[in-house]
Amino acid sequence: MEHKFDLLIRGGTLVTPGGIGKADLGVRSGKIIAIGDYARASADHVYEATGLHVLPGIIDSQVHFREPGLEHKEDLESGARSAALGGVCTVFEMPNTNPATTTPDLLRDKLARAAGRMDVDHAFFAGATKENPHLLAEMEQMPGCCGVKVFMGSSTGSLLVDDDAGVEAVLKAIKRRAAFHSEDEFRLKERAHLAETGNWHSHPIVRDVETAVSSTKRLIRIARKLGKRIHVLHISTAEEMDILVHAKDVASVEVLPNHLTLAAPEAYDRLGAYAQQNPPIRDARHREALWRGLNAGIVDVIGSDHAPHTREEKNRPYPASPSGTPGVQTLVPIMLTHVAKGRLTLQRFVELTSAGPQRIFGIANKGRIAEGYDADFTLIDLKRQETITTDWSASRAGWTPYDGFKATGWPIATIIRGERIMQDGEILRKGLGAPVRFHETLEAQD
Repeated sequence: MEHKFDLLIRGGTLVTPGGIGKADLGVRSGKIIAIGDYARASADHVYEATGLHVLPGIIDSQVHFREPGLEHKEDLESGARSAALGGVCTVFEMPNTNPATTTPDLLRDKLARAAGRMDVDHAFFAGATKENPHLLAEMEQMPGCCGVKVFMGSSTGSLLVDDDAGVEAVLKAIKRRAAFHSEDEFRLKERAHLAETGNWHSHPIVRDVETAVSSTKRLIRIARKLGKRIHVLHISTAEEMDILVHAKDVASVEVLPNHLTLAAPEAYDRLGAYAQQNPPIRDARHREALWRGLNAGIVDVIGSDHAPHTREEKNRPYPASPSGTPGVQTLVPIMLTHVAKGRLTLQRFVELTSAGPQRIFGIANKGRIAEGYDADFTLIDLKRQETITTDWSASRAGWTPYDGFKATGWPIATIIRGERIMQDGEILRKGLGAPVRFHETLEAQD
C-alpha cells in the first residue's frame, strides 16, 4: 500500500505513550495518521530527524503576554514568537492585562487580537474578581478559554479575590478546574513593612512560607467543601508539598523551572530584582522538596510563568521593582539540562509539559504522539550544548535571568498541526496559531 503524507518526520526517536523508540511519523491535514516504518513513503515535505528526539508539542500553561495595555513589556505576537523559538507549541495566557480579562467581550477581544498574529496555539484564562462571578459560567464555556484564574494574593495587576467568601462565590459559579495564585493577601499586608528598600533578600521574608501555606490550606478546604477542582500554581514551599500530597482528590499542582533551578540567597546576590517573582525564590531546602514532589508524582504540570518587565522597571529599588521574569523561551532548555543531569527522566518531562496539561485542563487532541492527535511536535537534540543569552531572547523585556546558562539539550524545531513554525532557530511561518479546543466545551462550541 502506497502512503502519501503532507509531512513525514523520518528517523527520529519518538516519545510516545508506549515508550521511547525510533519510528517515522506521517502527518496529513494537521493530524498524526501513521507511526511506524515509512522510509519508502512519499510526502510533500520530509523532515530528517535522525539523532533527534520527537516530543509531543510542549504546552506552557502559564504565560503573561501583557496585551492589551502593557505592550511595552510584551505583546501576543512577541510572546508567541518567543514560545516558538523555545520549542513551545501551545500557551495559556493569563488575565492580568489592562484591562483585565474579566468579561466575555474582553475575552473575545484577546482572541481577536491573537488571530493571524500568534505563532503558536493558544487559550486565555478568564480573570475572577469579587464582582464578576455571574459572568464566569459564560466565559469558561467560550471557545479559546482554558478556565478561570483567581489571585488570592496581590501580584502584578489589579485582580484579587482575597477572602473565603469571594473564593467560594467563584467556585460555585463554575464547573471547570480553576487555577489559583495561592498567597494570603491578609498576611501580605501585615508583613509589607518588612520590605527593606533596595534589599531583594527581604522579598521571601515579606512573602514568607506561611503566606503560601495558609492560603493553600484555605483553598483546599473550600474546594473540598464545594466538591470543586483546583489547580494550584507555582508551588514554592516544602510545606505546601507536604499538604498537597494529601489533596490529590481536588488539587493539581504546578511548579516552575525557576523554583527548581534557582535558590536564595545566591539568586538575589547575583540577580537582585531579576530574580524577584511571586511567590519568591526560596532557599535550597524548598527547592529540593519541589524536586522530591516532582519525582514522587505530586506535581502535575510545569509552567514557565513567563512574566516580563522592562529593565527600567526592574531597576527600581525594591520593593518598587515589579515581580516576574521571562521564561517561555527558556523552559525547554532549562528542563532538558535537568534531564541531562539526571534529576528527572525525559518521559517525566513530557508528562509534565504535554500529557499533564492535557489531562488537567482537558485539552482536545493534544498532549501525546498518537494517531488522531494534532501533529504538534517539539524536536530536540538532547546532546546539543548551547549557552542561553539575552540576544537569543525574543521577549520585548530584553533580558533573561538565565543569561550565560550553559544548557545541555536544545529545541531544534517547533511543528504545530503539521506546519513547521521554527527550525534551527528561525521562524519559518508566522501567525498560524489557533485557539485550543477543550473537552468540556466542545458541545458548547458545536
